[in-house]
Amino acid sequence: MSDSHDNGHEQVPSRQRRRFPGISSRAYEHPADRSALVALRKLSGFDTVFKALSGLLPERSLRLLFLSDSVRVSDRQFAHLNVMLRDACYILDLEKVPAMYVKQDPAPNAMCIGLDEPIIVVTTGLVELLDEEEMRAVVGHEVGHALSGHAVYRTILLFLTSLAVRVAWIPLGNVAIMAIVTALREWFRKSELSADRAGLLVGQDLQASMRGLMKIAGGNHLHEMNVDAFLEQAEEYEASGDLRDSVLKILNVLPRSHPFTTVRAAELKKWAASREYQRTMDGHYPRRDEDKDTSVRDSFRESASHYATHVRSSKDPLMKLVNDIAGGAGDLGDRMRRGFGGFAGSQPRPPKDGDGDGPAEGPGGSQGPEGPGSDGDDGSGGPRSPRDGSPRDGA
Repeated sequence: MSDSHDNGHEQVPSRQRRRFPGISSRAYEHPADRSALVALRKLSGFDTVFKALSGLLPERSLRLLFLSDSVRVSDRQFAHLNVMLRDACYILDLEKVPAMYVKQDPAPNAMCIGLDEPIIVVTTGLVELLDEEEMRAVVGHEVGHALSGHAVYRTILLFLTSLAVRVAWIPLGNVAIMAIVTALREWFRKSELSADRAGLLVGQDLQASMRGLMKIAGGNHLHEMNVDAFLEQAEEYEASGDLRDSVLKILNVLPRSHPFTTVRAAELKKWAASREYQRTMDGHYPRRDEDKDTSVRDSFRESASHYATHVRSSKDPLMKLVNDIAGGAGDLGDRMRRGFGGFAGSQPRPPKDGDGDGPAEGPGGSQGPEGPGSDGDDGSGGPRSPRDGSPRDGA
């Protein structure tokens, strides 16, 4: 499929891209996003409920609005975008090509909305900002949203945000709903990381994906920007500051639907270097016809494992503290399992009467405090308390 178009956009050589027949969206979904989607898909009557919810939202109105006040992409209008869209659907094996519109708006943006028939909307600001390969990654990003069914997040968020306003007068009603909205926003941010991966699978050009994210952050001044320096910003953002900065980071990201741009770039580069990405490019990926057999428990376990790994490897001061506390809790739990004698550590225990062998052996000895007969006693569980005769240490 040709990539060259005489429309004022940068021309690039035509090249063959790898296609992924029957690919499941699980192949590129972030673990937290994947676990949420697997759980939602397993809910009986899920589609019916949320299709009914979508009727309460302005989705139909938005569809008519874009049809009447934007330009629909086709082979006669924005033909180069039409080629990209069809290529993206071909590569990800999405049978039904979504409708796509270009909206007059100087702010660079794109979105995918709709449950039954997703539509993709890109702004003129984005079209004018990105070159051919960068735009291809964005189109792949939106097609990834459509394949995953991410519009359900947006639908629920819109519904609950609207509901929160209506029940604001009920004591604690708004608080309860906003707690759910906060969780949904976290899922939605992870869905953006998933869609970035889909964009890379479609464009198959990591540098183009990086350039696109840099331009979204800094505008059309590519000659003034550097990918390595941009990624260093992400590392500095994560590692710098103290606990106060960690709290501010959380507060800054809570109301956002998208992760910060430098974070997205760093996450995408990390995934591109992973074995998972390489196996997908080699043709080893989850298939769509296997989705029904996916285990919700396994998906949540994978998500939990991802977050645990993130906490352990994070350079953020708060995450380091959480990791230290978790490590301390694990050590505490281990000591509790071994009995209160586990708290003695390496401190020597006083010799018993008639025992001339010196200090008793601490934890880690041949029997340890938990074993009967340890320290050479007669199996009574340790020295007796002079007050009540009960064992001093737990079993």
